[in-house]
Amino acid sequence: MALTAHDVDRFEASRPRLEAIAYRLLGSAGEAEDVVQETFLRWQSADVDRIEVVEAWLTKVLTNLCLNQLSSARARRETYVGQWLPEPLLAGDPMLGPAETAEQRESVSYAVLTLMERLAPSERAVYVLREAFDFPHREIAATLDITEAASQQIFHRAKKHVADGKARAEVDEAAARRILQEFLAAATSGQVEPLVRLLTDDAISIGDGGGKVPARTKAFEGAVAVAKFLRGLFTPGEAKRAIVGGTPEIYAWTANGEPAVVAVLDGQVVGVMFLEITAEGIAAFRHQVNPDKLDRATAQWAVADHGEPLFTVF
Repeated sequence: MALTAHDVDRFEASRPRLEAIAYRLLGSAGEAEDVVQETFLRWQSADVDRIEVVEAWLTKVLTNLCLNQLSSARARRETYVGQWLPEPLLAGDPMLGPAETAEQRESVSYAVLTLMERLAPSERAVYVLREAFDFPHREIAATLDITEAASQQIFHRAKKHVADGKARAEVDEAAARRILQEFLAAATSGQVEPLVRLLTDDAISIGDGGGKVPARTKAFEGAVAVAKFLRGLFTPGEAKRAIVGGTPEIYAWTANGEPAVVAVLDGQVVGVMFLEITAEGIAAFRHQVNPDKLDRATAQWAVADHGEPLFTVF
């Protein structure tokens, strides 16, 4: 049965919410767009006049498509070259979804998206639907074909896993931005000691190059090792310029709702660095430099009022 213009409009009204759910579930904007499009094809082939609650039907179809995708993604990531990190979204991207509550903002933070990779697909689905979109357990149970009690149990287990992974208290946004500026000053000083003072003793640095951009397959661990790596990263050199094809401009920006460092070369986002800033210091650096995961960030950057860069590197 062909869809009417009204039927298409009903789906399109739900598209932003569906994309935001799918992104949190998959950690990939490209995969999120694909499963939303597949959801539309299911809608197109359904007898839509018999669907009583459109949002519930669409959410169920989308979530189950994402669960299938998560299962296959785990197998693909076993053969992924180097560390796998989520695709970043820059400020203003509608796929970030709701951000009215602390829980909603946290659910799309880069640190939590990374932690959610440890969850079983069902745990991730329940956590996202409940924490980020405030679905009642009754609706989550209907979406996943489980009992309401099971939904509650899965949610508490998933939330504990995420909380255990974070472990440290975070700082407020103003303090985070101040520490980001201090970090950039220290990173460009050419010295290790100012960086070490900003880091926790067990700080780590992880990069995702996807086999297309050089990135260490094993994380740097410990304040001194991380500081030495970062000093080298921000030290100019012909070899680094040759790898990226020029001299990137560096901006202090917002990505996934938190302070981040964005590197841009000729209008192309070539790297996004996330700092996990805690009350004890910077606990982690996560660098996304895989060009396949930066196309959407580049598109968002092109329409952003980003002003002048802080400095250039390499």
